[in-house]
Order: sequence, then C-alpha cells, then structure tokens
Amino acid sequence: MLLRRLLTAAVLLLPAGLGGCASYFHQTFINPEPARLGAEVNGNELWRHLPPARQRVVVAVYKFRDQTGQYKPQANGSSFSTAVTQGATTILLRALEESQWFDPIERENLGNLLNERKIIRSTRDEYAQQTGQRQPNLPPLLFAGIILEGGIISYDSNIITGGAGLRYFGAGASGQYRQDRVTVYLRAISTNTGKILKTVYTSKTILSQQVDASLFQFVAFKRLLETETGFTYNEPSEMAVKDAIEKSVQSLIYEGLLVNIWASADTAATRSLPIQAYLREKQENLSIDPLGRQTTFRRRPLGVGFNGAVQLYQGDYALPQYRAAGELTLRYRLGDGYFSTFLNVGRGALAAGPNGNYFTQRFNYADVGLLACLFPYDRFSPYVLAGVGASSKSFSNFSSSNNLVPQAVVGVGAEFLVSSKLGIQAGIDNHFYLNDRIDQVVQGRYNDSYWGGRLGLNLYIGKAKSKNYL
Repeated sequence: MLLRRLLTAAVLLLPAGLGGCASYFHQTFINPEPARLGAEVNGNELWRHLPPARQRVVVAVYKFRDQTGQYKPQANGSSFSTAVTQGATTILLRALEESQWFDPIERENLGNLLNERKIIRSTRDEYAQQTGQRQPNLPPLLFAGIILEGGIISYDSNIITGGAGLRYFGAGASGQYRQDRVTVYLRAISTNTGKILKTVYTSKTILSQQVDASLFQFVAFKRLLETETGFTYNEPSEMAVKDAIEKSVQSLIYEGLLVNIWASADTAATRSLPIQAYLREKQENLSIDPLGRQTTFRRRPLGVGFNGAVQLYQGDYALPQYRAAGELTLRYRLGDGYFSTFLNVGRGALAAGPNGNYFTQRFNYADVGLLACLFPYDRFSPYVLAGVGASSKSFSNFSSSNNLVPQAVVGVGAEFLVSSKLGIQAGIDNHFYLNDRIDQVVQGRYNDSYWGGRLGLNLYIGKAKSKNYL
C-alpha cells in the first residue's frame, strides 16, 4: 500500500518536477553571477537583413516617453513601480545606432551638453589669456533633418490568462500563465516643414508562467510526508520594450524606403527578399486579431479526402468484432466558415462472434450532413458533425428502398493543416440504424449501430487568390 501511494505521488509530480528542474539547473546557489553584456533577442537578426544605407540620416530624439501611466500589477493591487521601463529613449537611440541607417544626436540631456561646451569655451579663453596662445573654436553642433517622436502608449495586462491543475489524494500539480502586451508608436518628422513623414507602431506580448507541485500524504502511522516545489517565469518587460522598439525602427526604415524618404545603396532594395517578407507580414497582419490569432480562412472552400477506418458493431449479436473500412469524403464550406456540408461514400463491414461466426456483413453506405469547424481560422481545429444516410449490401441496391437501411450519424474529431492544401484528420463517429435490417434480427429496445474510428487526409483544391505586395 505504501509503495503504491509513493508511485502515485511520483507520477503526479513528474511533469511539474521535470519543468521545475529546468529552473533549478540554472540557479547559482554558492557564487553570484558576474556582470555580463546585455542580452540580445531578435535585434541582431533584424539589422542583419536590412539593406545598406546610401547615406546615414542625422536624427534627433528628445524624449521617447512611457505614456501608459501603468504601474506593476500585483495580486493585492498595484505597486508604485512602473510597469514598463522609463529609459525607452536610451533603448531607441541604441536601436538607431545598431541599424547603421541613422546618426542619432544627443537631445535628451541637451542642457548638460550645452553646459559642458560653455565650460570648454571658458577654459580655453582663460588659457589663451594666460599664455597668449589662441585656442581653436569648438565645431558647431550637428542639427537633425528628422526628429523622431512617439513613445510607449499602451501596456495591457492580463489580456490572456489561464491554467490547469490536478490533485489526487494529497498529491497534485498546477500551472498558470498570463499574457501582457506593450505597444510602441514611432513617427518621423521633417525639421524643415514640420510634416509627419511616417508613423509606425508595433506591439510585443509579455509572458508570465507559474508551475507548482505539492504532496501531502501519510506514508505510515503518525508519519506525514509534505513537500512542495515550483517556479515562476516572468518575461522581462525591458526586453519586450526593446523588441518592440527595434521592430518599429526596422519598420520605419522599410516604410521610408518605399516612399523615398531615404535611399539605399542597393538600387534594387525595394524588391529585395527582406522587404518582400516585411510587406507579406504587413498584409497578413490585417487578418490577425488583437490576440494574435488568424482571422482568415486557412481552408479553401472545396475539400476532397480519403479516410481509413475501424468499425465496431453494436447490435443484437454478442462478441462484436473490429473490421476495417474505407471512405471517400467531399466537403464544401458555407459562407461564415464555421459550417460545411459533407458527403461521405464508403464501404465497410460489421461482424460478431469469434472470427465473425455469429454475424458478418459487408455493406456500402453514403452519408450527407453538416460539419461544424470550431476554429476555422486556426491550423488545428476540432469539429463536430451530424447527418443522415443509408447503407446497402451493394451500390446497385441504393435504387431500391426495400434494400436500404436508413441511418443517422454523429461524430467528433480534429483536423491539422500541414499546408494550405493538405490536412490530416482523425475522428470518432456513431452510425445509428433506423431499423434492424442490417443484421436481420429484431431484439431489444434499440436498433443496431456501430462505432467508427477514422484517420485520413483532406486535399483542399482550387486556385488561391494571388497577392501583389508592390
């Protein structure tokens, strides 16, 4: 009994333990970690694909502020710490420098710069008066042709939350997650005219996860075992802001290239693969909802498929047997995308008794009905179906009503799209006959039926609508 309880607890705690080990292995219990260079996420990848600039643009950033007014959320309210970094100007200046497209000049602390230049002039004047040697004048400050403005304009907390847990006889594990989002706007302004040349905005989600496990179990008389473990991961908000700002700089460079605000040393830059990829991303973004989910149909209207199946007889004979079946299916999506009509035509067999000695019947069938796709915009989607049909010993008997066995079908399943044209589906359904002609035995309150488990492929045909990104 004790061994069984310990094994049960170990099985329940194993998933949490494996996840928790990942955090414990990265901890340093004895020595503190030394200082290191700042972590780089996607910035280097963004700058590597940018086309070269014909000439760097001198830009000024006075203040890239946190305009959210948000404080860090806590379980019992809010703290006085801000939800996002107050140093967004510094992050933006580094992104501009790393892009190799801009020469940023100091404007955030312009008063400090001017005071230092005054000190230099005063020192040189005093030295010239004491030595009689004239000192050179300071070179003039650079002025910017473009001013960059904007800021962090939104921090939305708990846009998605969820979790799951399991507890059994004092042993259990649970997990929770939360998603926040930060949004950045960036605009370029001409210093000659004050015209806003281009405005872009980007957003980045911030993920927080918590996993914990516990055990509270009496392992013997007056012997109580109690243990708990867990870890929490919070994606650094500073890294999320850095990602969003770097993405906005990349977007501003591409948008400026397309409308000739600046130029690239590569004359074919506007037709290069990176810009084409950016334009595809921009076009696809029109069909993505605020939670990042696709809102366009991934499946084309017409689908043709083949299913292999295993069927289990449920009727008046004992010892039902499994038998194989094959099925062709045709689908057509209706207007809203959630519903499709289907037509299934197949051949199968039912049997009962050892080696089918009690009852064996091969039959053909056809079903027509309605299929509801629960997530029509996603690559993976569960579905439910319902319909009516008929079965017969041969296809020629479908013309005679006396040989038909009417039936109703209900089922559930799921489909995963490997590509825009090919999907893999698996499902379970039940065919309920409306009379007992299939086995020719009338017995009991219910008619015959059979369960079917199906696995197959769907081919979605038709010409995809072409898109021109230029």
